[in-house]
Amino acid sequence: MIENLERMAQRYDDLLTRMADPDVLADPQQLQTLARERSELEEVVSRYRAYQKTEKELEEARLLLKTDDDPDVVQLAREEADTLSAAAEKLMAEIRELVVPRDPNDKRDVIVEIRAGAGGDEAALFAADLFRMYTRFAERRHWDTDVIDAHETGIGGFKEIVFEIRGRAAYSQLKYESGVHRVQRVPATEANGRIHTSTATVAVLPEVDEVQIDINPDDLRVDVFRSSGAGGQNVQKNSTAIRITHLPTGMVVTCQDERSQLKNRNKAMAVLRARLYDIEQGKRDQQIDASRRSQVGTGDRSEKIRTYNFPQDRVTDHRIGLSKHHLEGLLDGELDDVIEALSTADRLDGEAGAGLN
Repeated sequence: MIENLERMAQRYDDLLTRMADPDVLADPQQLQTLARERSELEEVVSRYRAYQKTEKELEEARLLLKTDDDPDVVQLAREEADTLSAAAEKLMAEIRELVVPRDPNDKRDVIVEIRAGAGGDEAALFAADLFRMYTRFAERRHWDTDVIDAHETGIGGFKEIVFEIRGRAAYSQLKYESGVHRVQRVPATEANGRIHTSTATVAVLPEVDEVQIDINPDDLRVDVFRSSGAGGQNVQKNSTAIRITHLPTGMVVTCQDERSQLKNRNKAMAVLRARLYDIEQGKRDQQIDASRRSQVGTGDRSEKIRTYNFPQDRVTDHRIGLSKHHLEGLLDGELDDVIEALSTADRLDGEAGAGLN
């Protein structure tokens, strides 16, 4: 443990030196990469150095216990040694907590994709409910949200909506939301009061830097067209919407939310990078055909990570057997308790050698 901490401290110092190099300062991408690594090490290294200082003071107090004959001095030294010993143990416990292997994407912003599954119009309305739930959750944390692409239905639902959430450690909070969400309720159009079951799929993808995913421009086909959604005369009269096709994979990304063609292109590229990065992660984990499929499944009613039961005012997360009431509050973004429970279960499973998913 100490050897690893020494290496981290040395690496941290090396990063500070490199970041002061004029050549690095002139390269924004390299500087950003080094700054991110420094930030990841900073908390551990600061606690390790506090631990080293405490251990040194503890050694001095123990030496005083052995060499001083004055009873009052010995008593003070003993009390100080006890205090320092407890402080050192606390610091080491915090260090162990910090160095537990974590998802390297935890500190990233995210791209969220919600699609209506089984259930027709009711599934599209439920997709809109989930979109509101995540945007309200983001608002409570003062995070920024931005719609990238949306396919609305005529009754206020979404067949599909893709949006980004930018905020501190957004991925660490939202990564557990990937999967099939099921709703059980009486639709407004149901005359006989029967409960319907519908689903929507959610995929949460970490937003990645250009330097992490190298996309060959020759592998892209970029089409420009007029936005089909509402957005004012400027959007309708000008071809600002972007469709990017990644030829090697056949992956298609569209963005028509912005009035600027360049902004739409940048957003579409961000989604493409996130999806390709997700595929690469899946390959590294030997999950054939990419991890997106394991995240969202087929959308069938039998596949679910969470059920929202309106008649019983209950939400159940099936992965950890957690049930909570006050459904309306949760759909208004009060996800903290659920996310904390999932995070705790994931950490405990990780310590036991098995992940949540």
